Amino acid sequence: MTESTVERLASGVTLRDVLDVGAPGSWTDLDVEVRASARYRPGLLPGLAWVEGRSGPTVSSLIAAAVGRLRRERGAENAVESVEPLLALALCHPDGRVRGAALARAREYPDLLPLIVVRAADWAEPVRETARELLRDVLDVDAAVSLAPLIMLVGRRGRGDFGVRLLGEVLRRAPGERLGPLYGSADRTVRRFAHRLAVAEGFLSPAELARAAAQDGDAVIQDLCAEAALKTVSADVGDDVLRPLLTARNPRARSSGVTALRRAGRAVEAERFLTDRSAVVRACARYVVRQLGTDPLPLYRAWCSELGPAAGGERATGRAREPEPKPDTGQARELEPETGHARKPEPETGQAREPKPDTGQAREPKPDTGQGREPEPETGHARKSERGQGPERGSFVPGAVIGLAECGERADAVLLWPLLSHPVPAVRARAVAGLRLLDVVDADRLRPLLDDPAPGVVREAGLALLPHAQELPADWLMERLGGRWPRHVRVAAFRLLSAGAGIVPLRAAVELLEDPDPKLRGWAEQAVQRWHPPAGLPSGEAEVEALLDRCTHLFSSYVLRRRKWEAGVGH
Repeated sequence: MTESTVERLASGVTLRDVLDVGAPGSWTDLDVEVRASARYRPGLLPGLAWVEGRSGPTVSSLIAAAVGRLRRERGAENAVESVEPLLALALCHPDGRVRGAALARAREYPDLLPLIVVRAADWAEPVRETARELLRDVLDVDAAVSLAPLIMLVGRRGRGDFGVRLLGEVLRRAPGERLGPLYGSADRTVRRFAHRLAVAEGFLSPAELARAAAQDGDAVIQDLCAEAALKTVSADVGDDVLRPLLTARNPRARSSGVTALRRAGRAVEAERFLTDRSAVVRACARYVVRQLGTDPLPLYRAWCSELGPAAGGERATGRAREPEPKPDTGQARELEPETGHARKPEPETGQAREPKPDTGQAREPKPDTGQGREPEPETGHARKSERGQGPERGSFVPGAVIGLAECGERADAVLLWPLLSHPVPAVRARAVAGLRLLDVVDADRLRPLLDDPAPGVVREAGLALLPHAQELPADWLMERLGGRWPRHVRVAAFRLLSAGAGIVPLRAAVELLEDPDPKLRGWAEQAVQRWHPPAGLPSGEAEVEALLDRCTHLFSSYVLRRRKWEAGVGH
């Protein structure tokens, strides 16, 4: 039988051998475990008399046997006499008098400082106040940095705000470089606290703020540092501030960098961000460009006109190719919401090349691969032209397509319709999204795109056609639920059929109950369980009864009878 943490501490094993002292959760878990042990093994814990030095520890017969075994195995002659592990138990004792008395002795043992942090949020006021006074005396900069994760964890408790305030007071008095370990902490809460403190106290330079905004994965820190860096931008700002922001992967930092271009007197450079993969970056770029007196709409129109001829002979039809359906391989991937690009392109469709390090510019795509290239990690926009204005002629720029829809008029749809047959999937996907934004969806012209080989195009087409789902032929969509169609086609068809009327949603859901994809099967099962006969459905439909009989495993007998009764069948 494995000894518990409490048993090992009671037998004299040191804290570092029992706990992961670097993990803040270990100390809070110990606090809970000791209180739980007191209910059924009170003899394990030292009493008030021992803490005050009036007697030896109280140990049950089981622990006495464990101590003997420990002595024999380790040769530890004084295992029970180890004070620190027993004081740790006393600091977590359910009796507040024991906890309070243990605090008086804990000052002599630095390894017990984490438990003093826990006791500073104690529910008993005398214990809490004693622990706070002790913590204020012993918490120096080194201890504050190492205990910051635990202090922030305990700070979530109702009485844990004292530790957080004290941590801030100690770190404010420290040199800014001492906060370095906290900026890279694995604990997101600690990183946020450290960066807020650094911004408030000016510990980080504008270049360091820009790098933090570009490199940290937390959205709160990205916004905090990007805004702080933006406030420092002036006409003499250098590339050490702007470059990290403009080449960041996250759109928050890039949008701040684009906005900073105007303050830096470099607003002309914002034009190349008009085609960024992020909507917020494009919006900021349009704002900066307009401050120069340039209307971005003609630029978008020109770029989309240049994209049109790339579709070759298919452009004239304005319709997408209708390839033969392919068997489902189980490897089709949804596209990124912002980019319309596949996350991991299939090897046979053209693998995205690795981006050049730290260039801020994207390579030319491979010609006519049929697969959208992943945008450049830093900027996500096409490379600059030789004139430094906008994307290079002939380079594919999905951002230009959606940008036209964001600031254009319904009449601009004439430039988007030809792009539905563009050879680059990302351009086709953005064209569909643009038509939806302009509210010029034509169900008959978009329906063929549900058979597109690119998942992102199919997803955008399904989204655009969703308000028109009842206008689409149900039999045509039902055919695309078959296993010979790729997964993304089946998903789009199911979503459109689920938005249909009458018995159509139930028919589609039952059809997918045996789909090879487990997620699709789960969606279908949920759809069946949610289905109720809609108003206007004729009572006594034999097909409804037949479909429900195929779903008996999804209902209890009572619910199934109730559902059939609602549909007027099964009497």
